[in-house]
Parts: sequence; structure tokens; C-alpha cells
Amino acid sequence: ARTAWAPARLKQADAVLEFIRGRGAVHPREVDLHFAHGKTTNWFGGSSNASTQLLDEMHYRGMLRVARRDGGTRVYAVPVRDAGDAIEPDAATAAARMDALVDLVVAKYAPLPFATLGHLVSLLGVGAPQWRAQRAATLARAKHRLAHQRLDRVDWYWPAAEKPNSTRWRPDDKVRLLTPFDPVVWDRRRFEHFWGWAYRFEAYTPAPKRKLGYYALPLLWHDQVVGWANASASGGALAVNFGYVAGKAPRDAAFRSGLSDELDRMRGFLGLDR
Repeated sequence: ARTAWAPARLKQADAVLEFIRGRGAVHPREVDLHFAHGKTTNWFGGSSNASTQLLDEMHYRGMLRVARRDGGTRVYAVPVRDAGDAIEPDAATAAARMDALVDLVVAKYAPLPFATLGHLVSLLGVGAPQWRAQRAATLARAKHRLAHQRLDRVDWYWPAAEKPNSTRWRPDDKVRLLTPFDPVVWDRRRFEHFWGWAYRFEAYTPAPKRKLGYYALPLLWHDQVVGWANASASGGALAVNFGYVAGKAPRDAAFRSGLSDELDRMRGFLGLDR
């Protein structure tokens, strides 16, 4: 872990571990009722149960596993390990696990320009800080393991098994409102490469300086992001304002029909009237 526990904290964790071991799977509420650890300040400056924070830290350190979720809340149990399992893997095993993490994020976000691939590998140093020193070697292996191509002075990477020139894929006529954090949108660098305009998440931008809106949703049609939309619910109805890169909406009946269907899906999701 990134920080070492004080002896008192370790003693707390050991006591909670024995409590959970004796009961099997435990809801954080049970731990809080039994130990009464009190309250603590959370990451956002608010107040949280100290027991919940301790359980989270224990899970991060591998002392606990998530057995299931009750209403979204983690229910914890003690990990089951084979007698021969090593707490600290050898170098080859650690490298293989780092490669597996890279493959996971590349499968989610590919195709990736090299700068973004490097950024994602650097973020693994936060998710897996025990292997932070291996990031450079992991990135070097990824450059050789992954499929790649240089286009317009940019090196692109994607999973080796994927074939970007496959003729099996065809764009449909669905219109999709994407969240600012959708895998298609998340990499702002790639967004500009693909679609030639800059998308920015402006929820934290002062209102007078916003260009797209508080929570602008990129508008995907076929293989182009043609604009954006800001949606709100008012009086049980959905209100949407649109902006278009070309200054106006595409003049295509399929686009209008697809957009109407997508707005209906949003109304259904929000429980609003048609």
C-alpha cells in the first residue's frame, strides 16, 4: 500500500479480520455496530463511518475480498488462499499480472495513441502501487505485444486479436448520447484526432466561460460525433438543447428518427413521460 499503518491501525485491522473470519461474510454495518469505530473525514471532506474506511483499506491491501453486494454495498469476507500461494509474487508473475492489467484497459479504450497508452500505464502505478517501479518495462513490453500502426505521425495500439480493417462491422442508424466518460469520449486527445473538434467536460468551468454546457453529452451518429446535447428534467418532461459541429443538424430522416428513439430511451431511463 502507498502508506504504512501505525501499530494501532494494524491492531484494529487484525481485530476486524478475526471478527469477519468467525462470521463468514459481513456487512459494514455489522462491523460498525460491533466495534463502534466512530466517524472519520472521507476523501471529499465529508463524514463517513470509520469502519467503512478501514474495511476499504483492508480490501485494498488484500486482507479482504468482496463476497457480494447488498444494494450496492460491499459485503466482505476473508480471501481463500491455497497453502502454497505466495503473498508476494515472483518477478515473472508480477510482470504477467501487469501485462494483464494493460490488456484490460487497452481492450476497453483502444485504439490508443501511444501518449494515451503511456498515460494509462502510469495510472496503473496508482491502482497497483506495489508494481510502480515496473511501469517502464510494462510499457516497453506492451509496445511489442500489442498490434500497432503509425498513421499521420501517430503510433496507434490495439489488442493483437482485433482486426480494424474487418468488413464485418457496419454503422447502424442509431443515434447515441454518450456520457463525458464513455470509452469513446474519455481520451480527449484521440477525440480530436478522430473528429477534428475539441470536446471538454465543463461542469467545473464557470458558467460564463462554458462553450458546450454544464454536462454536454457527445452526439454519436454512424461513425461521427456530429454534436452535443445538454439534457435536463423539468416538470416531469425531458428538455434538451443541441449543438452541432456543422452549425445545424444532419438533414437525414434516419438521423431524426434515431435521435427521437434515443431521447425516448433517456426518458424511459429517467422515468419521464414521453
